[in-house]
Amino acid sequence: MIHDIQEREREGITILDFKGRIAAGPEATALREKVAEVTAAGKRNLVLNLAGVDYIDSTGLGALVVCVTGLRRIEGNMKLLNLNRRNIDLLVMTKLDTVFEVFTDEQDAVSSYYPDRKIKAFDILSFVQQMKKEA
Repeated sequence: MIHDIQEREREGITILDFKGRIAAGPEATALREKVAEVTAAGKRNLVLNLAGVDYIDSTGLGALVVCVTGLRRIEGNMKLLNLNRRNIDLLVMTKLDTVFEVFTDEQDAVSSYYPDRKIKAFDILSFVQQMKKEA
């Protein structure tokens, strides 16, 4: 269950800090409602800090896709920050790593909304190769 969703802003970008799980039921609903709430307030560019999210199920993935799709329809976007290894594996297995930009550094995630800034995006290919070496 998502125990807590904190909203803050950094350089004009809304950051949502999640703690708990994103799974079927009230958790996925809370995610969609929070994104709808900030979007209704005119905020279109989001960073979801998932450092406190230990588990995402298929319904949670669906909620993430619904949110990013809705934001992109209104010329916004959503970037993912601080996913744990299991959740990165989940994105790779479902090929959703092609849908979301993933970051390990908050400043890079925020800067990704500004085309004139240099950023370091999370390298999914390197992650997959490293996992194969460890297996």
